[in-house]
Amino acid sequence: MSMLTPAPTPAIVAAADLLVGTGRLRRFVGAEHGAAVSYFLVDNEPGQGPGIHRHPYAETWVVLEGEARITIAGEVVHAVAGDTATAPAGAWHGFTNCGTGRLRVLCIHASDRIIQEWQDAPGVLDIPTAD
Repeated sequence: MSMLTPAPTPAIVAAADLLVGTGRLRRFVGAEHGAAVSYFLVDNEPGQGPGIHRHPYAETWVVLEGEARITIAGEVVHAVAGDTATAPAGAWHGFTNCGTGRLRVLCIHASDRIIQEWQDAPGVLDIPTAD
């Protein structure tokens, strides 16, 4: 006989509830929803992308649409729709839309909270929460 507690009814988090500001970026902070992972769903125009930063955990990207120039620990790779790349914990990284159309990337953070340190602001941790 199992001693497991029945799982709660799954909750849907509406896309509109994850929007950051007035743009197309969505942010899911796992701790706010009982999940062990967090993510950004990025939707960038050509030339856009986050600056170089790092996390105390790995981050994995799944390119859903477009082309990305990804920098991980100083190495540059090119990824297209369907590709996956991972930056290890502590590695400086970032990406830019290097294509001519939109870039959609699912950025999976192996943490229930998003913790970022930006290279241009060392020692300052950026820990976003729900707006």
